[in-house]
This record gives sequence, C-alpha cells and structure tokens, in this order.
Amino acid sequence: MAALNDPAHASCVEGALEAVAAGAAERDRHPRFPDEAFAELRAAGLLALTLPRPDGERVISHADEWHAVRSVARADGSVGRIYDGHLNAVERLAVTAPEPLRRRELARVAAGELLLGIWGADPAPGEGPPARLGPGSGSVSGVKTFCSGAGGVDRALILVRGEDAGPPLLAYVDLADGVEVDRDWYRGAGMRSSESHRVVFRGARVVGVLGQPGEIAREPWFGRDAIRTAATWAGVADTAAESALQALAERRQRSELEELAAGRIAAARHSIDSLISAAAARADADPERSQREESVLLRAQLARSARALLDDAVAATGSRPLVTASALDRARRDLGVFLLQHRLEPLLRGVGQSLLDERA
Repeated sequence: MAALNDPAHASCVEGALEAVAAGAAERDRHPRFPDEAFAELRAAGLLALTLPRPDGERVISHADEWHAVRSVARADGSVGRIYDGHLNAVERLAVTAPEPLRRRELARVAAGELLLGIWGADPAPGEGPPARLGPGSGSVSGVKTFCSGAGGVDRALILVRGEDAGPPLLAYVDLADGVEVDRDWYRGAGMRSSESHRVVFRGARVVGVLGQPGEIAREPWFGRDAIRTAATWAGVADTAAESALQALAERRQRSELEELAAGRIAAARHSIDSLISAAAARADADPERSQREESVLLRAQLARSARALLDDAVAATGSRPLVTASALDRARRDLGVFLLQHRLEPLLRGVGQSLLDERA
C-alpha cells in the first residue's frame, strides 16, 4: 500500500477519518456494528496498514502504526477499539501462523476480505462455561465476553482452554457458523458501537491453533499489544480535549479559570504525546526488545493523564456538554469503560514489587 507520507494517500486517509468522525454521534445514539466506518478504513488502506513484506519484515514504523490507531480512535473510540483488535490479530497471524495458513489469511486481509478480532476475556460466574477446544481441536465451544466487533468481524483469535490446566491456547476461529452473539449482555454507557458482546460458541470451526500454550504472552508482541491499545485511549482523550477546548473558546466571556483549564488540558496531552512517542522510538530502534514492563508503566501514567484531562475538561465546561451529547460526553463515557478493562493496579503493583525486591 502507499506510504502514509504520500500526499495522495494521506489525503485519502484524512477523508476516511473525517467520514468516520461524522458518523460517531449517530452510532453512539443508535449502537450497531460500524460497517460504514470500516468500509471507509478499508478503502483508505488502513485495514492492511501493518501487513508485512513476504520476508516478514515490517513495512511501517511503530510510530506510524500507533499514530494511525490514535487517529482512528480520535474519530470514533468504538471504531478505534475494533480497529486496534484487528491490527493486533493481523500481527499475531503474521508472526505465529504456519504456512500456508499465514500466507492465505494475510492475502485475504490485503484484499479486504477479512476483518479480524481478538477476544481474551473469560465469563464471570453465571455467564457460562469458558471457551474450550473440542475433540481434535477442530472446533470451539463455550463463552467469551467483551468480544469487541462481535457480529461484524469475520474471524477472531480467541484464548481457549485445552485438555489440561496449562496456559491458554490461541485459537483462530471462523465466525461464520456456530456463534451466538448475546447483545443483551453489554449495556454500558460507553464504547456503545464497539459491539463488545458476550459470545457463545457452539462448535465454531477452528481454522488453526497458533503457537504454543501461553502464546498470547510472548514478547515483544504482548507488550506492544498493550501499547497499541493505549494509543486508542490517547485518541479518545484527544476527542475530549478538542471538544472541551472548542467549547471554552466559544464562550462569550472568558475568565482566567477557563484559560487555566486549557493549559492543564494541554499539559495532559503533552504527557500522553511524550509517553507514546518515547515508546515508539524504542520499539523502532530495537524491534526485538520486550516492552512488557514499559507497557505497564506507560498505561498507568497515560490513564492518569487521561483522567486528569477529563476532570479538567468537565469541570471547566460544566454540565452543558454532558447533557447535549457532545463529543466530550461521548469520550468521557468511552474512557470510563475502556480504562477499567485493563486492571492496571495489579500489574503496577508487580512492577513495584520487583523494584523493591531488587533493593532489599
């Protein structure tokens, strides 16, 4: 595909993002899978953005990839959530799938025939049995939750249990048959068109089991999966910042308090920018380097900055943006759901424990 810095392609991408943003409010009011948004992303080449060369080498920097993820999420956080999962799944296919499966599936992604997801969350008690591989590993049955893109993606990488109690396996599943999407399960106020539903598998076909038990946690991919998701958070925070700054700028009378809030919003965005830029520079300089610990620290600090940004934005703009379904209100609801899904405190505690153990 054309490089992101090619003027013609950049213009195509910008047009696609504007179209996605234009439909965000309507999708939030009437949640559904954002087919028209993904048609725009597909036409702009963004679904094939990270496909490797035949020799397996990357064709795009991590900096450019994470910028694209952030830009899509800025246009619509729910679309960004599904897009993040698609790129995650594409990368795992590229680095893990055996031939000829790898070549065949990536060719279908390149042709715009496949939209992918990656689903890891197990059901809570009372929500059904966790997903398991069937006899011979040809099918999967059971339940997954928070399945972003359910009902719209064509295939998904799914964490499943095998015959023993070892680490989870990574199954690549065809979603055409044997899948029931429970749309009554997800009733959150945020990420409403991410279609993050409970899914019941009833013998769905397993296209392949990728890698070894615990494959999902392999580095450097696992840490970078997390940073890619953090770029999605950053895009939603961008939406909140832009909406708040515009509302403050349009006030008939402006006080020092509004100006102070604008400065604080700018400081939070600067912190977010610096975190992602530094992580991308390290990933591009040393592609084999694990970023597992860095991803925890980055997400923890980015989440703090995003929450501070939201607090300042809401305090400065007041209730009007929240009761008129503004982009700020949508971003506040989206981040409220999204940030909690990663349960950062236990991960951050683990980093802190290691630091203290080293000094004991």
